[in-house]
Amino acid sequence: MGERSAAAVITTALSAVIDVPLSQVWRAVSDPMERLRWDPCVYGLLVPADGFPEVGTEAQWRYRLRGLPLVLRDRPLEVRPGQRLRSEVALGLFRFEQTWSLQQTETADRTRLGLHLAAASSVAVVGGTVNRFDVRRLSAQYVDEKLRALRGWYERPPPEKPPPAVQPGR
Repeated sequence: MGERSAAAVITTALSAVIDVPLSQVWRAVSDPMERLRWDPCVYGLLVPADGFPEVGTEAQWRYRLRGLPLVLRDRPLEVRPGQRLRSEVALGLFRFEQTWSLQQTETADRTRLGLHLAAASSVAVVGGTVNRFDVRRLSAQYVDEKLRALRGWYERPPPEKPPPAVQPGR
């Protein structure tokens, strides 16, 4: 994305405070297997890259976007463990740079998580392009969905224990 002009890039950034320690949030965004647990769009790991999220590795997941099966590819460009994970991401034809940033809040059991997305202002598709308004909308939806999913995963109450099975009398 560095070679494009600033006018040709759409950026979206949001953040949320999550009520868990920073180490747990870092694991959620940096461990390919953890992504399967909290991201409802991800339903299978295709390429479990050894060493991920080291720069130069890549992870690939099966991804469902509004019912359409795609492949999500994540290739880290910058890794600062516990602080920042910047990656080049491909979701079908949609390519973008994604940056997760983490910061411990005033209390050790809460983390501020930010997600920044930078995408080209148009995306070529068969028979045309996705214009900048739709790219902005898709980017904002993606960022919002990921932050909500991750926050929801940690804030969801634990599942209730099922009642004990009743054995009929003999």
